[in-house]
Amino acid sequence: MRKTRRLFLQQVFKLIDILIMCLSFGLAFLVAFYETGNNSLSAFLSMRIKLQNFIGFTAFLYAWSMLFHVFLLYHSRRFLRIRDELADIVKATTCGTLILAIATAIFSIALITPIFLAVFWTASTILTCTSRLAIWQAFKFLRRKGRNVRSVLIVGTNPRVVRFAKKIESEPDLGYQLLGFVDDWWTGMEEFNRTNFPFRGNLSKVPELLRTTVVDEVVISLPMKSSYDRISHIVDLCEEQGIVVWVLSNIFDSKLTRNKSWQFEEDDMITIYRGSIGYWPAIFKRLLDLILVIVLLLLTSPLFLMCAVLIKLTSGGPILFVQERVGLNKRRFRLYKFRTMVNMAEQKLAALEHLNEVSGPVFKIKNDPRITPIGKFLRKNSLDELPQLVNVLKGDMSLVGPRPLPVRDYNGFSQDWQRRRFSVPPGITCLWQINGRSNIDFEKWMQLDMEYIDNWSLWLDIKILSKTIAVVLLRKGAV
Repeated sequence: MRKTRRLFLQQVFKLIDILIMCLSFGLAFLVAFYETGNNSLSAFLSMRIKLQNFIGFTAFLYAWSMLFHVFLLYHSRRFLRIRDELADIVKATTCGTLILAIATAIFSIALITPIFLAVFWTASTILTCTSRLAIWQAFKFLRRKGRNVRSVLIVGTNPRVVRFAKKIESEPDLGYQLLGFVDDWWTGMEEFNRTNFPFRGNLSKVPELLRTTVVDEVVISLPMKSSYDRISHIVDLCEEQGIVVWVLSNIFDSKLTRNKSWQFEEDDMITIYRGSIGYWPAIFKRLLDLILVIVLLLLTSPLFLMCAVLIKLTSGGPILFVQERVGLNKRRFRLYKFRTMVNMAEQKLAALEHLNEVSGPVFKIKNDPRITPIGKFLRKNSLDELPQLVNVLKGDMSLVGPRPLPVRDYNGFSQDWQRRRFSVPPGITCLWQINGRSNIDFEKWMQLDMEYIDNWSLWLDIKILSKTIAVVLLRKGAV
């Protein structure tokens, strides 16, 4: 019955979200239509809907619904705070609007203008957030009245699951009623008894409790190594009776990693990760890169030509400096830069090693004698980095990410924690570039890369890009 109710509510949520999307689309269409000066009602009513427009709109409806699935907006979210739900809605509507903008650029849809996109995003975001807030308040009211409440039995008495129980007990809006704990005796039982939580007996009582008591969900937190057989037996009992089972998934008690559960055909899997970018966020990051890079390549094409001519006229050798760098998960790729040093400069590095002014494996000196006069100008204005836009277009790099290091520097790493910077795509700019660039030491640089990885979001990328523009214009930290 509860499963049927949950499925029904999911369908209601989907219907509401689709209706809001259609309403937002219609509102944006009206604003864009009248913005063009066609403020005649008869002109509006005389418009015909073409078959290709209908097919395109239907495809967008499907994509919109899929986006909400991707951001888990139709999953059970009792344990998620409302601000996190609203943040996911903003992400979904933003990505949906981005898809619409890309489709417009590809298929030249005259109807969809910048004002259309702005109105559509604003309306869909505000209306969807408002609808979810209203639903959330309704559930909150019902749960306080004793409706939509789930009874939970907890298997285990360790401090971690006790903390979990205290959290759900302190938040009645979650809609959970604690039936009590079951566990065999162990050395920490005396500490558990001081919590005054109800104790329903040892593990042998679980079958009887499941048969004779109202149990909607079971939370299991037992030592995996010593209790595997008992955990498996309890899960089998719950499966037979259709009872939902939660397992506190931090099985290895790691302090910094996160866990996600997945299902691949008949196999259930738990992913343990730290700070890596998920599949769908990576897709949206790549879309953002492609859109911005195409625009930047068009805007900076005169600068490309100017830099190429200056380099060719002032020093002998190739226009581009091509070097093997270490990228995502230590993949090697060829990085492009405008050449700022004399030809064959890498062969002269060994003779200058003793002049290195920075700590760690990287090499940097302020007055490098290998830099040409025009190269100094290009570096000061960050113009030497422009060809890396091609690396981003090829997929070797992202606009934002830890700087890709030469193989020489990577081989000089002495601590493995620093290698985590290679768990995300390298980038042209990152926190290091907007926090001092060449003026900060290697250790601080690595810490900033870890900070970026652990706190990554599309919004963080956008903030870094906007701050990078200011840093480049003010020439901060460039050498």
